[in-house]
Amino acid sequence: MKIIKYLFELKKKPVRGLLAVEWVVLGYTVLTLLLMLFTYTKVYNPVSMLVGRFQAVAIILALWGVYRMVPCRLTHFARIAAQLALLSWWYPDTYEFNRMFANLDHIFASYEQAIFGCQPALTFAQTWSHPVWSELMHLGYASYFPLIALVTLFYFFRRYDQFNRMAFILLTAFFIFYVIFIFLPVAGPQFYYPAVGFDKIAAGVFPDVGHYFADHQEMVELPGWNGGFFYDLVIIAHEAGERPTAAFPSSHVGITTVLLLLAWASRNRKLFFVVLPLFLLMCLATFYIQAHYVIDVLAGLVSGVVFYYALQTIYNKMKLT
Repeated sequence: MKIIKYLFELKKKPVRGLLAVEWVVLGYTVLTLLLMLFTYTKVYNPVSMLVGRFQAVAIILALWGVYRMVPCRLTHFARIAAQLALLSWWYPDTYEFNRMFANLDHIFASYEQAIFGCQPALTFAQTWSHPVWSELMHLGYASYFPLIALVTLFYFFRRYDQFNRMAFILLTAFFIFYVIFIFLPVAGPQFYYPAVGFDKIAAGVFPDVGHYFADHQEMVELPGWNGGFFYDLVIIAHEAGERPTAAFPSSHVGITTVLLLLAWASRNRKLFFVVLPLFLLMCLATFYIQAHYVIDVLAGLVSGVVFYYALQTIYNKMKLT
């Protein structure tokens, strides 16, 4: 009964307008619509992209209307949960833009080679191939969405007064990453290595593939022990929505960094010490499975910290809702 009362008790002072995070989604929608306007003849799937944006706006308005009729915690949560769910649509949408630009992987692979003297994404899984280690790495990578759900639900049930702030920081960080991915076409090792050939990568030769990924989405076979449960989960996730895009910086690492900082800010030790080991595994897993270069991981760490503190400051100073 307590949970039912918690979810359905009507608010005395409900938020009248859109939430800050909904304004962020609308802003991203307008930005990408303008970009489509200027590149309409080059965009590959303009109709489906336009329809998707109208649907996203319709969902925001519909859920706002439901909340206005029944202003309770459940309808409030639905507004946030819907935007989190739509991230799985917005992510591959970035590929529809950056496939118009020439690929930059040869530059990033060259930097990787210059810094480390090798390609860690190529050698890591080969060196640490034991099934236990492989499953740990895939566990770390597969924990991405469960971690988002865990932190979101914790704030909703245990830190409700901070729920809007948490949602604003988390979702706005996602959309900042998406803006970067649109204009920075880096596919990552899992696409670039098989495209140019592993023999060239091992020899330190990194050809410029130009617009190759505009029409090719072939991925390397996922490294590691292929008999594992978490290995299969990562395979399913890749088949569902992976595209040759979004490698730099690593949003997996960046968002998990944001989640770690949110867990710390919650002042709940149990939450923090659940997120911490999975965060560490994520940092290693992203280049173990060849999704990213190590420089992507480092950039993800830095950007995650910067985004968290910058967005927290914006939210507090502007007194957003």
